[in-house]
Amino acid sequence: MRWRLGHWRESTGNTALGQAVPVCLSLGQAESYTATPMSRDLEPKFDHLWKEYTGVFMAMDDLTLARWMAQTLGQFAGRVWRLSHPLLLTYELAARAAHDRQIWLKGMGIVPADYIPAECCRAPLFPVLSRDVAEVGLVCKHCGEACVHPEDLPVEMKSSLIEWAEKYEKVHAVAHWEEDGIKLPHDYDRQLEKAAIKAEKYLLENGDKLALDLLDYYPAVAWEDQDECLAVRPEDLCVK
Repeated sequence: MRWRLGHWRESTGNTALGQAVPVCLSLGQAESYTATPMSRDLEPKFDHLWKEYTGVFMAMDDLTLARWMAQTLGQFAGRVWRLSHPLLLTYELAARAAHDRQIWLKGMGIVPADYIPAECCRAPLFPVLSRDVAEVGLVCKHCGEACVHPEDLPVEMKSSLIEWAEKYEKVHAVAHWEEDGIKLPHDYDRQLEKAAIKAEKYLLENGDKLALDLLDYYPAVAWEDQDECLAVRPEDLCVK
């Protein structure tokens, strides 16, 4: 049987792709960095490690950091990416440093051609497709807030995205029956295992179909490839 881990929730939507942004993004006032929804609520020792890992980017000057991020965004373009991918995790560290220092608002880097500024933080729009898409929309990889709200999801995909999220929520809820006041059946472990198997199927659909379809609207898309509550790990999902 799988061990079920503690619950972690996403907080978290858009603008459709338009013309290429040649150099810098418009200025504005950045809000403080919000940890990305896919990140765990870190214990102090892990939060310390996270800050230590971010140090390499904090040590860069603004121009060097902007150039590294712009080059990496170019590598992301045209593909869907697992949230667990090492390059994406590294980029998240850089995004935290860049947001805190308002790199994109300063217009420090040349934005890759297909990216437009996100309304939430003015960084290049790089959305994350999570299981909360029906409730919060798509999430900004740079600031962790909604960059594409549910009402702004691509019209051609809105119904399929919401339908997928609703199906997934029913499966995910099994992990929280007890805290939701639902009496646990005698075969709860079996029910939990069945829910985990279904979750693997739905998450694969997320990455193998829905995220790919979103590439018609955004230059790059990240997708959630784990569910800690159901002990579904990235290695459990094998995309064809």
